Amino acid sequence: MKSRAIVAWNVRRIRVDRGISQEILAYEAGIDRSYMSGLERQSKNPTIDLLERIAETLDVHLSEFFVQPPKGATAFKTLPKGRKQARSRHRKK
Repeated sequence: MKSRAIVAWNVRRIRVDRGISQEILAYEAGIDRSYMSGLERQSKNPTIDLLERIAETLDVHLSEFFVQPPKGATAFKTLPKGRKQARSRHRKK
């Protein structure tokens, strides 16, 4: 597995394990959500500085992004879709 793929796999693994959406992670790390999506799809080549910001946001050491996935590892399930928070069912009168 290439380095970019390993980083993408680990960022997504950690993000999904913590139940954090791409949008929230991107916002808290100070990057665009579409860039975060590209990073996880391996179409973006992040700098070490950017990876360090993402690691700090996820509260992991930078080296966690370079851990080789176990053989036969499958893709992670996605989080529920949708960017908007659920609206309250009760209307104010």
